[in-house]
Formats: sequence, structure tokens, C-alpha cells
Amino acid sequence: MKPDPDFDPQKAAKKLMREGRSGALATLMSGTGDPYCSLVNVATAPDGAPLLLLSTLAVHTKNLTADARVSLMLDERKAGDPLEGARVMLMGTCAKTEASAAGAYLRRHPEAEMFAGFKDFSFYRVEISKAHLVAGFGRIVDLKPADVLIDLTGAEALIEAEADAIAHMNADHAEACRLYATKLLGAPDGDWRCAGIDPEGIELQNGQTALRLLFPQRVTGPGPLRAVLKQLADEARTA
Repeated sequence: MKPDPDFDPQKAAKKLMREGRSGALATLMSGTGDPYCSLVNVATAPDGAPLLLLSTLAVHTKNLTADARVSLMLDERKAGDPLEGARVMLMGTCAKTEASAAGAYLRRHPEAEMFAGFKDFSFYRVEISKAHLVAGFGRIVDLKPADVLIDLTGAEALIEAEADAIAHMNADHAEACRLYATKLLGAPDGDWRCAGIDPEGIELQNGQTALRLLFPQRVTGPGPLRAVLKQLADEARTA
């Protein structure tokens, strides 16, 4: 079979990771090593690594505390036969992460704010060692961490300004977010909000539905970010 020139496995995997809001987390049962799978809500760090909010009372947390190896599957939740949709399996280790992950997680899952302050809940980050993408017939690819994560080198100013930029977009440019989703991504109309910004794109969210809009070029600071967001808004208004 000839390779599909329009298929970019790295972009496909990154899209699934950024748009995923829940997934199947596989851990190893403490004491027996039996496989154990559970449903978890998922967010992403600026580089794309999965973030989880877990309770020490949960079986999966007890498992990964004893053995940090995990696998996390994210899929696009396509209508119809789910096996026809794309999915990515992320393998690696999972451990507690810094409290700064709270902002990234709660922007995607605001309903979790009441749990985030409980003593038995902590934020965890999945450190990816490899990934396996299944995106349809003839589109099955093994990927390395560098293929699915974003190199943040040189983009420190953008990451530092991310929270303020998101708040500004949602407070003053909510209409632009709606146009990005409906005109540039073909989504149904709704209360589309900005949930994340990174050097390669912006995340838009309506309820628990998320969409990824790629930037035309890499962005590393607030000034270039404003310029590319205006450019995309102008394109959306004329679409």
C-alpha cells in the first residue's frame, strides 16, 4: 500500500491528545501485577503531556504508587463504529506533578474544582516513553515522545503569559473563539471558549467537546500570539 501523502501521524496524535477530555487508564494491580483499567478525565500540560487529577483512595492511584508504569488510551469518540475512529495509546510512567498543573487541568474540567482542594486528591503527569497511533486502515504508527510532545525551548514567554492570554480571549474576544470553531473548524455554534494555548495552536472548548486549531507558524511570545490570533480571526470573518 502506498503511503498517504496527506496523513501526518504526528499531527494526528497531537490532535487526539489535545482534544481528549477522558480516556482509559491502565495500571498494574499492586501485589499481583494483573492489568487494571479505569476511566479518567484528562487535560494537557503546555507541552502536551497528559495531566490527571487522582484520589489516593482510587485503585488506579494505589497501583501506580506501587508501580508507576501506565498506559493511557485516548480516542476521538467518533459517531458510529468506534473502531473506525482514531485512537492513540500513550505508554510511560505517571507521578505527582507540581501544583501549577491545576490551572491547565481546571480550565478543561472546571467542575473538578471542588475536588482539587481535597487532601486525598493530587495532580499527576504522564511521562510518555512511546506512543502507538491507530488512525484507520493503513494508518498505524509507532511514535516517539518527541513526535507527540511540543518542544517549549524558546517559548517561555508564551507559556508564562498563557493564563492571562486565555482569560483575555474569553473576556474580550469570545466572538473570535466562536468564529474559530464554527468558521475555521466547521463546528456547530455554541459557547466556544479558549481552554489552552501553546506554540503550535489553540484549544477551543464547548462543554466537554474540545477542538484543536493549529497556528500557521510556531508562536513563542505574546506579541506574535496576538498577531496570529488576529490573522485567524480575520480569516474566520471572511470564511
